[in-house]
Amino acid sequence: MEEQFVAVVQFIKESRNNAIKSVNTELINLYWNVGGYISKRISSADWGQSVVKELADYLQRKEPSIKGFSDKNLWRMKQFYEAYKDFPKLSTLLREISWSHNLAIFSRCKTVVRL
Repeated sequence: MEEQFVAVVQFIKESRNNAIKSVNTELINLYWNVGGYISKRISSADWGQSVVKELADYLQRKEPSIKGFSDKNLWRMKQFYEAYKDFPKLSTLLREISWSHNLAIFSRCKTVVRL
């Protein structure tokens, strides 16, 4: 009987791991989209450098329960997008690892290697 119960525990663990992977992928997609939006606004001269700080303040004021969108993190999202936007294969792969791992890679690499 215990073997049957172990199988159920394994189903639960696999589903939890899949859920975590899905959430991570969505977060990376969100950060990619936010970074792209900021990058395009700044490069088209719609926004100046100070607008990112204003955006961070706006998010904190209007949506205080939303965490992780300080001006420093918004700049990281922009840099992340700009570093990999010309490498679609690589940017797809980067969605498979956590944001903290992406930041570690991003901060230590000097160039992007083409796959």
